[in-house]
Amino acid sequence: MHKSLLFGVLILSAVLTGCVNSQAEFATLPDAKTEGLEVATFAGGCFWCVESGFEKLQGVREAISGYIGGEFINPTYEAVSSGRTGHVEAVQVYYDPSLISYRQLVESLWRQTNPTDNGGQFSDRGKEYRTGIFYHNDEQKRIATASKAELNASGRFDKPVVTEIRPYTKFWPAETYHQDYYKKNPLRYKFYRHGSGRDQFLEKVWGEEQLGQSGAMEEKRHIKPDAEILRERHRTPHYELAVVVQELASAPRSKNPAGMSGVQASMQLPKALNQILRPQGKVLSLVNAFEISSIT
Repeated sequence: MHKSLLFGVLILSAVLTGCVNSQAEFATLPDAKTEGLEVATFAGGCFWCVESGFEKLQGVREAISGYIGGEFINPTYEAVSSGRTGHVEAVQVYYDPSLISYRQLVESLWRQTNPTDNGGQFSDRGKEYRTGIFYHNDEQKRIATASKAELNASGRFDKPVVTEIRPYTKFWPAETYHQDYYKKNPLRYKFYRHGSGRDQFLEKVWGEEQLGQSGAMEEKRHIKPDAEILRERHRTPHYELAVVVQELASAPRSKNPAGMSGVQASMQLPKALNQILRPQGKVLSLVNAFEISSIT
């Protein structure tokens, strides 16, 4: 990728990042009692991915990304990402118990994560990305504890399950730009998710048993990655690719594939996007199709 693109994108990154931080708004939580819903809270690494997985389950009304477990009030993404607040990225799930059970939600969490990793999840490293189940009552604690024991006894993993089961404390909704990230920014989300190694791990461990659980396999099945659809969805190729690189350049290392710096990740962009957007075995050459040479 030419220096003119990288230079322009990095400048754009600084401007846009400042705007986002200064105008950050935080999501509000639904009223579960009024709507006849029950609540479950889980941590599974990057909340973009976990929110996406739970919202694809029948019976889940909504999943809210946020933070839990720390000592500071009103935590921000930047503060939590520093690893100094004690929070973990988490998702609060609002579900209809007549359509899906708490046990099924716990089983879905196993199929979305690597529960044997106590140092983070996939490319996201640090305590803020550890897995966890935060029970709201004794029944949830009983179900989660039994499910964890069954998973350990199943031999599914060659290492013990280390996901913590802890009492629910205070859940802080994350900034609005993190909510429904997979819907608002589908190309950027797919690029991040693929680069993190999450889906590759889950497919190796669970195979077709993922279907209907994490939503990851369903997500792949619905991609229509030809240039025409990308143009319709993202206005212009140059615009969207520039924004992808901008986000990588400004994001913490944990949100880059393999913890790369923004510049390193941007240099890998065409290759990585080709791997993600591979329609029916035919590699889509984004470099040729979009003639990436500058941001103008």
